[in-house]
Amino acid sequence: MPRSGSLSVRPVTSIGVIARAVVLPHPPLLVPELVPGSVESTEAVRSACLAAAAELAAAADQWFAVGPGAGARTLGARARGSFAGYGVDVPVALSRDAAGAAEELPLPALIAGWLRERAGANSVRVRLVPPEAGELADAAAELAELDRADDRLGLLVLGDGSNRHGARSPGSQDDRAPAFDDAVAAALGTADTAALRAIDPVLSAELGTGGWAPWQVLAGYAEPGRWSARMLYSGAPFGVRYHVAVWERG
Repeated sequence: MPRSGSLSVRPVTSIGVIARAVVLPHPPLLVPELVPGSVESTEAVRSACLAAAAELAAAADQWFAVGPGAGARTLGARARGSFAGYGVDVPVALSRDAAGAAEELPLPALIAGWLRERAGANSVRVRLVPPEAGELADAAAELAELDRADDRLGLLVLGDGSNRHGARSPGSQDDRAPAFDDAVAAALGTADTAALRAIDPVLSAELGTGGWAPWQVLAGYAEPGRWSARMLYSGAPFGVRYHVAVWERG
């Protein structure tokens, strides 16, 4: 669980191999086969995610994804898996030539691979980050190191907002959720790294927010004033707030 005051990540100056980043949610409902009765009602967030992924693929054929995880772990591009655990055997590969044995992949990796395939990118590696200050700092430092590589790289940041929007939401209604996610949307939509770093980790946990750790990594990596952003979508179709934004290095 995030701890108040635990974050010590600071922006890292980098030379700019990563020119574009996209911030997306990672719910199973993005995959039409998993929600056969709700494809139409989930189309808005799905279309926004696919549009953002297409923009990322246009900037870079290779991606690096950061998503939430109970423990730190990096999944290489050779990994393959399936959404079978979510009800339908929709296969997923993290690269075009993935040759590893199929394994049980965590949801952020499944969504990253699914988006990669539909956007036509070559590969994606996925780093799972727990909400611990040391892990957040390490992940931000890794992004800065990757930013000094020779090849272009796209950054995919995966994380959901609060799951407590409305009486039928997964986490039950919390009247603090709308203001919380409005502030997150404003920060993501303006590339405001200071506002992202200022998100209260205790409140975030109380509101069932899945994106806190990945957003902190982005805020720790992205140099203030060097990025612009566009919000493509922000809504809570089933009681969970989803934000879709595209960040461009200026």
